[in-house]
Amino acid sequence: MSFDGSTCAQPVGVHSPWRLSVAPMMGWTDRHCRYFHRLLTRHTLLYTEMVTSGALIHGNTAQLLRFNPEEHPVALQLGGSDPGDLARAACLGQERGYGEVNLNCGCPSERVLKGAFGACLMGEAPLVRDCVKAMVDVVDVPVTVKHRIGIDKVESYDFVRDFVGTVAEGGCSVFLVHARNAWLKGLSPKENREIPPLRYELAHRLKRDFPQLTIAVNGGITRNDQIAEHLALVDGVMIGREAYHNPWLMADWDARFYGDAHRPAPTRDAVELAMVDYMERAHAEDGVNWYSIACHMLGLRHGLHGARKWRQVWSDHRLKPLPPREVWALAQAHVVADGEAAAAAA
Repeated sequence: MSFDGSTCAQPVGVHSPWRLSVAPMMGWTDRHCRYFHRLLTRHTLLYTEMVTSGALIHGNTAQLLRFNPEEHPVALQLGGSDPGDLARAACLGQERGYGEVNLNCGCPSERVLKGAFGACLMGEAPLVRDCVKAMVDVVDVPVTVKHRIGIDKVESYDFVRDFVGTVAEGGCSVFLVHARNAWLKGLSPKENREIPPLRYELAHRLKRDFPQLTIAVNGGITRNDQIAEHLALVDGVMIGREAYHNPWLMADWDARFYGDAHRPAPTRDAVELAMVDYMERAHAEDGVNWYSIACHMLGLRHGLHGARKWRQVWSDHRLKPLPPREVWALAQAHVVADGEAAAAAA
């Protein structure tokens, strides 16, 4: 199946676009982050940060929807609760080349509560169904929903089952399930990612009860063996913070989970140098400073000798006036020095 919007046929197995994905994360998964992640995995689906329908309609649409061609497959996540506005925003996303439009029904922050979208929409399944239908009626790309398993202290499986069943009536066949409740009051967004208990079994049960739907699970998954265990029970796995803080986890996903043994595995050095090339390109094209890009790759050497000093170089504000290739040379010096010291000690 192509992921350019040419077909909406239901994919299966290893060829599903939703087999592995990186979650939409506000302040993190911008186009520079997604370019970096694409250097690590060719097949994994990448999501934008959430963009509100109002911002797209009334703001700088071109800037908000801009992405690098290399990012494909890439999906646009929308926030909103007005069917007409979401339909217009979905059209804008499709026109700009996104291969999927995703509706956010999982974010618990006060900002989205005031805007009547995000996780609070789980309490209004008929409205979500109408929002989905409005988008499905005007675009050819898949319209998907990312949601929680419940809100506040509502922990009954029946709640999320009925939500999925109702929303599916609007034409959504792909559900990305963050396997925690969202507490709309009393917890910060950060606490909402950590305190409500994970209940993966509810996502697994959704797949059993809705075998015709694509169900992907999200939340607290940090290892490849966990990914494999979930893929035996659902159609896909979405990784969030671990992909950002420990991106090298993704380096063998193409071979491990997509059977793509023909693509050579990347090396950290090659990925870092490719990012330096990208920093130079971004500055030449848009005047983007290298440190706005480098912040997304600070986890590249997570757990390795010299990683701390390497990160310090790439995040040193005193080096901002230097061109990125000179900063790269300084960072590399620490990698080489610490590597040699570790080898000597061994």
